[in-house]
Amino acid sequence: MTDDIKKRIAEQNDLFRQNFADTNAQKETGIEGQYCVTRGISELPVHDQLLITKKVREFDNFNPDNDPYGEHDLGSFKHNAETIFWKIDYYDTNYQYGSDEPSNLNKTRRVLTVMHAHEY
Repeated sequence: MTDDIKKRIAEQNDLFRQNFADTNAQKETGIEGQYCVTRGISELPVHDQLLITKKVREFDNFNPDNDPYGEHDLGSFKHNAETIFWKIDYYDTNYQYGSDEPSNLNKTRRVLTVMHAHEY
């Protein structure tokens, strides 16, 4: 994969993650996908879920250790002394198989999953 493609994927992932609940942004960017949380996250008080969502959207601590491929598809942070992970996976338009071309918005749908580290 070329550096240009990795950069395009990172930009798409950032836009998707920062705007995942905004249907207008989805129309403007053309980046389609779903937002999922694990059972552990869904069982937290709503206030904590909202704070976690905010932290996922605002995450920008990418470096070679946590983003070795430069795609901005994984992150972690602390919330109430617990480690929270978020991960973006790439699927075909039917969400059945992995996408063979993640940078192509006509062939790819993203799934952003948020979880406790111990649920990974």
